[in-house]
Amino acid sequence: MGWNGKKVLVTGGSGFIGSHLVKRLVDDGADVTVLVRYQEKLDNIRSSPVWEKISLLESDVRNSDISKKLNELAPQVIFHLAAFNHVGRSFSNVQECFDVNAWATANLLEAYDGYERFVYTSTSEIYGLQDKVPFVETMIPQPQSPYSVTKYTGELYALMKQRQKNLPISVIRPFNVFGPYQSPSAVIPDLIVKALKGERIATTKGEQTREFNFVENTVDGFLAVATKEEAIGQAINIGGGESCEVSIADLVKKIAEYSGSTSELGIGDIEYRPNEIWRMYSDSSKAKELLGWEPKVSFDDGLKKTIKWFRGYYEEFEKKNEGINKL
Repeated sequence: MGWNGKKVLVTGGSGFIGSHLVKRLVDDGADVTVLVRYQEKLDNIRSSPVWEKISLLESDVRNSDISKKLNELAPQVIFHLAAFNHVGRSFSNVQECFDVNAWATANLLEAYDGYERFVYTSTSEIYGLQDKVPFVETMIPQPQSPYSVTKYTGELYALMKQRQKNLPISVIRPFNVFGPYQSPSAVIPDLIVKALKGERIATTKGEQTREFNFVENTVDGFLAVATKEEAIGQAINIGGGESCEVSIADLVKKIAEYSGSTSELGIGDIEYRPNEIWRMYSDSSKAKELLGWEPKVSFDDGLKKTIKWFRGYYEEFEKKNEGINKL
């Protein structure tokens, strides 16, 4: 599938991963529409480099009007990334979490099926507590939060619709993603910001490991899933596996080193959480086999690129009389 002139709808296109996907699609010549609840560009600041090259569709995937608007737009490809995506907050916002992640996905899938491809964005969080690594698609999910339960519900509904009507639907399960424009509430941006500001960094002993994937690699995965016939009806991990696995202690040390930080490192200051997951990384052999996908940017190179971007962002942001601070 070539993207030049292809009509593409991205829900959640103003989010971290969504905005990177939108920019890549624009660069590849796609006719991109981003679904927003209000026609307000400031809510879509991440996509500011391509503001004049994208269209906005004002709606809400939970509303009944979505069917009429989608049939008028007639997108050929839909990337569904819109979600309530904060794991911790999902415990105190259960109804909203189900509303946005489960009901809205079902509503979207029932509203329109005139697409050539539909890609549902699930999450590695659905695996939950497993007794071994790596996490492979054949494992039985054990979601441990309202967020992961509702994302898995959306996944099940998407694959049910695919089987029911033989629709060109695929499911992508991205593992932890990082990169420019990510919210500082995520672990890597949080650590980078503290390192750049010289603030003390307090963590557990950091023996637990996590897999972190640079966003450009993840976007490659989205595009591969949307273009390969072999991906239809499949749930596919997108992650770098052991090559992107790093202990939290080593992550802190790398960020301090690559940023030239003067921060004091309080590794071991915080107690481990109950039921701590000690290792988490993906088996992405299915993505390699079906899609020919492998990460191109290494973890360390991605981390250096991300630190460079955050350094530039904060240098500009601190100029109170310039740029966005004039607004």
